[in-house]
Amino acid sequence: QVQLVESGGGLVQAGGSLRLSCAASVASGRIFSNYAMGWFRQAPGKERQFVAVISGSGGTTRYASSMKGRFTISRENAKNTVYLQMNNLKPEDTAVYYCAATGRGLLVGSPSAYDYWGQGTQVTVSS
Repeated sequence: QVQLVESGGGLVQAGGSLRLSCAASVASGRIFSNYAMGWFRQAPGKERQFVAVISGSGGTTRYASSMKGRFTISRENAKNTVYLQMNNLKPEDTAVYYCAATGRGLLVGSPSAYDYWGQGTQVTVSS
């Protein structure tokens, strides 16, 4: 079992930056680094969209094409935390951002591959 709690969302002007954090609580006997961690987002009336994923070791990352170069995913396994640094934010980045964990050893963008989800944090970018 993994419990995830996101933080760091808020209101920012276009061109600004935010850093989201996702703190994980992992059940006894399980290790945070065994889980690949992903970030997704969902805007009102739209489907949940893949943003980025990072491997358990942190050595491999993948991004949605529209975020590559602006967003950076990272993790600190000693703190059971994953981050999403978002730069040059645009109004179309406005959404609820979710972190998710998968223990299946896959670095994929499909929400169905992830077993655990946080409650989300709102990011609003004003023009």
